[in-house]
Amino acid sequence: MPDPAPPWLTIVGIGEDGLAGLGDEAKAAIAAAVLVFGGARHLELADAAIHGERHVWLSPFERSVEAVLAARGRPVAVLASGDPFFYGVGVTLCRRISRAEMRVFPAPSSFSLAAARMGWALQDTACVSLHGRPIDLIRPHLHPGSRILALTSDSDGPAALAALLAESGFGASCLTVLEALGGARERVSSHRADRFALADADMLNVCAVEVAAGEGARILALTPGLDDSLFEHDGQITKREVRALTLSVLAPRRGALLWDIGAGSGSIGIEWMLADPSLRAIAVEGHPERAARIRRNARGFGVPGLSVVEGAAPAALAGLAAPDAIFIGGGGSEAGVVEAALSGLKPGGRLVANAVTTEMEAVLLAHHARLGGSLVRIDIARASPVGRMTGWRPAMPVTQWSWVKPAKQTEG
Repeated sequence: MPDPAPPWLTIVGIGEDGLAGLGDEAKAAIAAAVLVFGGARHLELADAAIHGERHVWLSPFERSVEAVLAARGRPVAVLASGDPFFYGVGVTLCRRISRAEMRVFPAPSSFSLAAARMGWALQDTACVSLHGRPIDLIRPHLHPGSRILALTSDSDGPAALAALLAESGFGASCLTVLEALGGARERVSSHRADRFALADADMLNVCAVEVAAGEGARILALTPGLDDSLFEHDGQITKREVRALTLSVLAPRRGALLWDIGAGSGSIGIEWMLADPSLRAIAVEGHPERAARIRRNARGFGVPGLSVVEGAAPAALAGLAAPDAIFIGGGGSEAGVVEAALSGLKPGGRLVANAVTTEMEAVLLAHHARLGGSLVRIDIARASPVGRMTGWRPAMPVTQWSWVKPAKQTEG
């Protein structure tokens, strides 16, 4: 069997100290490359070692990926910031290029450098990249006493983060801005979030947040069943207790996609996505005002990636990516909705539908009789004043049908 071809691509992580921070092998790989790709700053940092053609990253980035692929078999070097496999270009390239075709020389990531400056245990610190991503992604991590390292996009990032902390009730948090770590321009300064006044932050910065919560701070609990008052809604919301039970039956699994049909306020899809960053959800809602409200709620809960499809099921389900789980909360009694959901669900996937009306309950009873699954009746009562005393006031009962699609399903 012939020996495998040697790697043709070298990915080199480079810090603000440039070539001084690289080992001999990494510098030799850069010098031997006939093509060197990287950001303008990376190319400047490695200038003295580059002998081949320089290629600044193009926009959109996919154009540069194609250029790297076109050079397969020739000595190519890619320069990256810090660790190429921590929110880095290495992850993108590995989707298209075999690991056997490349060598990688990582440098300390900006998160590692920031943790070292702060004296924080990295394994106990939330590391969030806000570089080119919505700042709302930090919201689920805002818990009293938490430590967060957030990589921002530009010089405006620290001020924007401070403003988010202040308006969310975390204005007393300590926000340390670590700029141009590892280089001659390195600077570290600490500020109270609601008194933030740093006007000239470096483009390259990491923010270290020591979270302090004030009265009324918007804290997103780690368990399902968040308080209804945290959601913007018009009454069309799966109530807290029922939501917690529903999510437990939906049983989120890493990387799974949910269809939330008749999403109302989006509460089910939002809490589904909060369970793990890998989870995805599509909220299907026919009312434009509610669809807009779902988008606002998604941002407010730090899951701006929730996809909202504006339209009524079953027509709005056509062409959507096949889901691993489906929740039907509204509009399920309309003709064809449950049937379309059953058809679209992946084999082995889970469907959960809730009914508060007799019409929807009849639909669920009929499908249970035909397909099996589990039926649960949820009755909840809340204590409320009765004159000068207290009594139990029952909420509308909920009938819940759950069903797992067999690996090989034949609709009858």
